[in-house]
Amino acid sequence: MKKYLIEVEHDSDKKACEEAIKVFLNTGSHFMTHADWGCMDGEHKAWITMETDRREDALSILPPAYRRKARVIELTRFKLEEPDGITPLHG
Repeated sequence: MKKYLIEVEHDSDKKACEEAIKVFLNTGSHFMTHADWGCMDGEHKAWITMETDRREDALSILPPAYRRKARVIELTRFKLEEPDGITPLHG
C-alpha cells in the first residue's frame, strides 16, 4: 500500500481558520480529527497522512469544499542500503 501526505490549504483570516478546523473535527473521521495544523505558525494548512492504494482515495477523504486546494503527495522512504533507488526518478 502507498502512503500519501495530504496538504489542505485554507485562507489565513481567523474566520477561515476556525471554519476549517470545525469542519475537519466535526466530520468524525479519524483522518480529519488527527490532522496537523500550521496556523499557529502562520502556515494556514492542515496535513494528514494515510495509507491507501490510490491517490484518488486519499483525496476523497476530504470534505468536498477543501478538495480543490488540496495536494496529495505520494511519500517514499529510502533505505541507506538502497542508495540507487532514487536514480530512475531523475533520469
